[in-house]
Amino acid sequence: MLLSLAQWLQTISPDFGWARVFQYLTFRAVMAAMTALLLSLAAGPFVIRRLTALKIGQPVRGYGMETHLSKSGTPTMGGVLILLAIAISTVLWADLANRFVWIVLLVTLGFGAIGWVDDWRKVVRKDPEGMRSREKYMWQSLIGLVAALYLVFSISESSNWRVIELFGTWVRSGFDVDLPPKAGLLLPFFKEVSYPLGVFGFVIMTYLVIVGSSNAVNLTDGLDGLAIMPVVMVGSALGIFAYITGNATFSRYLLFPHIPGSGELLIFCAAMAGAGLAFLWFNAHPAQVFMGDVGALALGAALGTIAVIVRQEIVLSIMGGIFVVEALSVMAQVLYFKYTRKRYGEGRRLLKMAPLHHHFEKSGWKETQVVVRFWIVTMLLCLVGLSTLKLR
Repeated sequence: MLLSLAQWLQTISPDFGWARVFQYLTFRAVMAAMTALLLSLAAGPFVIRRLTALKIGQPVRGYGMETHLSKSGTPTMGGVLILLAIAISTVLWADLANRFVWIVLLVTLGFGAIGWVDDWRKVVRKDPEGMRSREKYMWQSLIGLVAALYLVFSISESSNWRVIELFGTWVRSGFDVDLPPKAGLLLPFFKEVSYPLGVFGFVIMTYLVIVGSSNAVNLTDGLDGLAIMPVVMVGSALGIFAYITGNATFSRYLLFPHIPGSGELLIFCAAMAGAGLAFLWFNAHPAQVFMGDVGALALGAALGTIAVIVRQEIVLSIMGGIFVVEALSVMAQVLYFKYTRKRYGEGRRLLKMAPLHHHFEKSGWKETQVVVRFWIVTMLLCLVGLSTLKLR
């Protein structure tokens, strides 16, 4: 919005030449982060008071950690604060004509709506389980598949009109059309290695990345500050990838695919980092508010969507290794329990408790130790992911 305003002012009079600073992507990214940060810090106390007044408190499952029982009643759904700050900051500082900005925003808010319904049922119906898994996955799948169908053609072309043309060509050809190499699966640490996926392969992979990352972040959000800081770090790293793939010179030098328009996602990533850091101010132990599913599902989906656009799905799994391991720990726990129950007649646990962060708590780690150590691991993994910029 402000970019369009600055461009309009420059057409009126040369006296507004100072407005050219708004054309610099890096300047707008810094301002987006600052706007989201200050907006969240300013609105945070009011939002927490309102959530407390509405008695939107986090229910604690009876089979959860005993040390977490004291958290029962802490305001939840604080992710609304994060999403509003991201949306407002992005709309203010991003190029609103950019198609990638809108698709990421829509996916983020769509998954946020799913999380909102889930949290609302937990609070209003006093049901700790919230929305049933089948219903939740149905809506996640719907949004994920729609986004995947758009992205498979959007990444291949440079405008929405060309996207429509390519889609028409795909339909007329009997659903058989060749995509450019940049729409393939890129392998980190290798120069220009791209495995063709085809339209259906791309759609399936994108769906799995978006829905998978959304639920992985949601599973990680179990301790004060545990999920939000890794989201900030991974999102910031993805912003660097977005800036490079959107710049023809940098992408050519670093042997990355050039995806016109993807650089504008740096604004969204910066806003997410600013809003996330502000939320951490209130979410640090002992937490004054929890983000809830409305925040965790939305932020995870945002990371997945951005990773697909900048063609860094594998790098996302590296940098977001904590999210991946947390999700795998739950899957392994459930599968092992079912296997041993069928084989021995009694279910056994692979971990003391899943997700993984609870296993470490059961092993004697304090909550703050788990959180900070997971942050350190994420920082290391982000550095490994960023090293793929040059080690190719």
